[in-house]
Amino acid sequence: MAQQTSPPHRPPGITVKGRDVRFRTIGIAVLLVLAVWFIAANTGSVSVELWVSSVTLPLWAVLSVTLLVGLVIGLFVARRRTNAKQ
Repeated sequence: MAQQTSPPHRPPGITVKGRDVRFRTIGIAVLLVLAVWFIAANTGSVSVELWVSSVTLPLWAVLSVTLLVGLVIGLFVARRRTNAKQ
């Protein structure tokens, strides 16, 4: 009797216009759109306290820098995690 093999594991997703799209990609896109919307909605000025001085900046600039720093840290951590598994 022939042994049945299971199909290769595929991450969950949907097909859009003939292309497979993972739920993770959709989630990241939704979060990115919400973050951009949140940044665009906050246009007032804020005072940011640094170690030595205080700087007044638009809130959208502070939020954008915070988002970029978070993305870089997340990519760095994810890259280290994949390198550690190998």
